[in-house]
Order: sequence, then C-alpha cells, then structure tokens
Amino acid sequence: MARILARDVTQQRRDRTSVKWTLWGPDVLPLWVAEMDAAPCPAVVEAVSSAMARGDTGYPDGLAYPAAYRRYAADSWGWDVPLDAARTCSDVMGGIDAILRVTTAPGDAVVVSPPVYDNFFNHIAAEGRRRIDAPLTPAGRLDPDALRSAFAAAIAGGGRAAYLLCNPHNPTGTVPSRAELETLAELADEFGVTVVSDEIHSPLVYAGGPGFVPWLTVSERGFAVFSAGKAWNLAAFKAAVLVAGEQSREDLNRIPLVVSYGMGHMGSIAHVAALDAGRGWLAEVLSELDDSRALLARLVADHLPAVSVRVPDATYLAWLDFRATDLGEDPATAVRQRAGVALSSGPHYGAVAGRGFARLNFATGPEILAEAVTRIASVAGSAIG
Repeated sequence: MARILARDVTQQRRDRTSVKWTLWGPDVLPLWVAEMDAAPCPAVVEAVSSAMARGDTGYPDGLAYPAAYRRYAADSWGWDVPLDAARTCSDVMGGIDAILRVTTAPGDAVVVSPPVYDNFFNHIAAEGRRRIDAPLTPAGRLDPDALRSAFAAAIAGGGRAAYLLCNPHNPTGTVPSRAELETLAELADEFGVTVVSDEIHSPLVYAGGPGFVPWLTVSERGFAVFSAGKAWNLAAFKAAVLVAGEQSREDLNRIPLVVSYGMGHMGSIAHVAALDAGRGWLAEVLSELDDSRALLARLVADHLPAVSVRVPDATYLAWLDFRATDLGEDPATAVRQRAGVALSSGPHYGAVAGRGFARLNFATGPEILAEAVTRIASVAGSAIG
C-alpha cells in the first residue's frame, strides 16, 4: 500500500485549496490547523462518488450515522450506544452548543481545563455563558482539586453548570484514564455539573498506550459528541452524533429537532462509509502517525534542545514547550514570521496555560516534518544563551 501521508509540499500546494494551505504565503509550511496531509480514504471516495452519480443528493434520514457509530463503538470500545438517546448535528461544536442551551442558561458557568481546544472559549462566549478554568496539572492530567474549586465556584451563584471535557485532550494529546473519569464523575454528581465530552479524537488513540474510555461508559449523566471528521480527514463533510446518558434524557428531549437539520446527506454518507468500510485505512494512517510522532520526538531532541515536546498518546497534535527559548510568550508567531512555519498559538488554548507553548500538527509527510523542524531550529535560540 502506498503511503497515505507521504505527499510533498509541491503536490500539496497544487492540490489543496483548504484554509490550511491558503491562509499563509507560499513560503510557509502549514503545520497548524487540525487536518491531515493525507490521500483520501478510498471507501469514502467510492461512497460519495457513487451517491453523486446516482443523484442521491437529498436530505439525510438521520438514522444511518448513529447506527454506524453504534457499530464502530461496539467493535472499538465495547460500548453499546443507545440509538434512542442519539441525535445527529452539524458538527461537534454545533452539538455542544445545542447541549449547553438546554443544560445551562445565559450567565451560567461552563468549566474548561486549559490548555484546551480554543473553540471551547469562543462558543462559551457566543452562548453568553461564563467561563471558569480548572487547569490541567503540569503533566497534562485532569486536576481533581482544580475541578472541585471550579465546580464550587460555578454553582455558587445558583443556576446550572456544565464542564466541557476534551477526551482525548487537545492540544496535549493525553487520554484520560477510567480512574480519572470516575473521579470527574463523582465531582460532577456532587456539584450537579453536566459533563459534555468532545470525543472527536477518540479513533486516533495509539496502540500500546492508555486506551480510550467513552464518557458514557463511566457515567449515566451527561453527553458525548462524536464525529469521524478528524480521524478520516472529513472536515469538508460536516456531520456528528450526540449521545445522552440515561440520567440526561430529559435534557436531550429539550434539544430542538432543527439541530439535526444541520447535518447534510453527503456528510452522513461520507462518515458512515468511513466508520463501516474505512477502518483499514485508519489503521494504516495510525501506523504512519505513530512513525511521525516518533520522528518528531527525535528531530526535536536532535535539533531543538531548548524545546521539549509532549509525545501524545492520541491525536496527531504535539504540544511544544518553547519557554526555555528566546521566542517569547507566543512562539508560534515568531516561528511563522522568522522561520516560515505556521504552528497554532499556545496562548489561544489558554492565556496562562498556553504561554510559551505552540501546537504542531505532525499529520504530514516525513520530509515536510523534517524541513519544518530544521527551520524552527534556525530561530529557536536558548533564552539563557
């Protein structure tokens, strides 16, 4: 089988019109937004092409995607997804927005654990909710003491509260253990906080490390939201599934039907094909990504001695610590301007927790990755000389 991620810069610039490759100039290597430089999954290509050829371009029935996810979850994690508690939605953040609207009110608090997916911040603000931080530990784990304090503050003024869990975590690539999630469930029950678990990266967990644990296999309270978009590189085909725990059925029933209308039929077709017939492709991608994360660790050790990298247990995202360099609080900006490599800005994931950090997307070919690290090394001097 030909390599899936082995596409060179020239080919990428010729073939791609997505924002990853068009936002910055032609001399910038884009290792920022979370999409892969990957050849497409053949099963998805076939399913979408066939549907177009048949004229199957109407409205989705809303049943096929949850059923495909149920099959995938059962085979992957032994989780029997309750179809009567599942709804489709446009994408993961669209599902989270819908859940926040029925589990909290404007002015209520939503807790997050920075450094964390930056769109959490944007959507909390857009929904008129208050954000309270419960930062991860220095090791990138959930911090029970920080969660306890944040949950107490979240309900102190009355009203309801929610916690947005990133499982697996973006940008650190950590995978919460069952014990960590059980502790979180106990705290959520104690304070009456609804946990909403973003599980978009769940298929991207590497073998040999901690396995993925679906939130709703730990707690009957809260929600999980899933999409095949990240693992199968399907950002152009928006679709997602949200699932409610047994104790959150009342909240689920208050989500308006219009939320399901956000998913298009072609998105459903693409995601169903990925989950049912694209598992071999994903296994090959994970093997190549495993090689890439090991390559990145070696390149950083050899060429960036002042930078440390958290080798992720999941995702294709690496969290780089530039604090010992002279690149300042937002090293991604300096690296892009001075080295021609676009990374994601660390402070976007938390003004304090992300200070001096940057996120690097290593879902690309080894030649591009090596060139990027070489460029970064040319500008990342030690802060202590």
